Amino acid sequence: MSMSQTNRLQQILLIVLVVQIALAVWVFWPKPAASQSSGPLLGDFSTDSVTSLAISDGDNTLTLAKQDGKWVLPDAGDFPVTEENVTTLLDNIEKVQTNRLVTQTDTSHRRLQVAPDDFNRRLELTLSNGTTHDLYVGSSAGAGATHVRLDNQPEVYLTGDLDAYNINPQAGSWIDTLYFTVPQTATTKLTLENSNGALEFVKDGENWTLSDLAEGETFNQNAFTNMLNQIISVRMTEPIGTEAQADFGLDAPQATVTLTTTDETDTLLVGAKNPADSDNYVFKASNSPYYVRISSFTGDNLINKTRADFLEAPAAEPTSESE
Repeated sequence: MSMSQTNRLQQILLIVLVVQIALAVWVFWPKPAASQSSGPLLGDFSTDSVTSLAISDGDNTLTLAKQDGKWVLPDAGDFPVTEENVTTLLDNIEKVQTNRLVTQTDTSHRRLQVAPDDFNRRLELTLSNGTTHDLYVGSSAGAGATHVRLDNQPEVYLTGDLDAYNINPQAGSWIDTLYFTVPQTATTKLTLENSNGALEFVKDGENWTLSDLAEGETFNQNAFTNMLNQIISVRMTEPIGTEAQADFGLDAPQATVTLTTTDETDTLLVGAKNPADSDNYVFKASNSPYYVRISSFTGDNLINKTRADFLEAPAAEPTSESE
């Protein structure tokens, strides 16, 4: 074989090799996932199509449901939910896009907290057509970068439209927590009964006093005003429902407040502490169908008050040195 033929053969083999390498690169080069192109993560999902939403952090689950066009807490006697709070979350879910792909590897799910058994938040969505979705909201990779994953799909994306911190499985995050309120100026009489006895406070003109104030005793107006301000505006930690339960402890309440205004008389009962959470008490106002829980701070204040708490301390006797 001549030198020119050898060179020609080498050139052909080199060309074939280059083509083979190029073909191999084209075949095995990682392709961008089709879902990586921008588009909504939940496809045709719309805020109005959601009929139920369950929020879980792994330990607690809160269910919100739409009934007759209104959002409620079905596990708390259909207590009304602040609609704006729910629609804001659903609007943000609708905004989540698939243009920031992080991984397509199942083994990364636990590390990013979007695995079925290890997640930051799981949102179980039920749509009006019967379709259900599990949306996992995981760890944060920085400002505007929260990991999310849908259903059983392996893809994990980043989004700036959701973050777990603002998706709380506690009822207080989704409702108006103001449970009982009356105008202070309308109150005319208050009685407080607990294990320390019964106290009656009456309004005398613009001021309040203890009805059985003895000679030489001075009423502590500030102490009473502090308690009154708590009573005329009671906030709950969560609603329980409309059905009374024996373990509520309201058949023998730990404290009873009767508050008279120019328009009505309301009774407030402080019941038992929650066995699962000692930081709150069962509470019931006579003008509401709902039983709720209130903070231990408010409950303790009513349960532990004594007559002496509403009296000014007697002036100290002068000592011989001061004389």
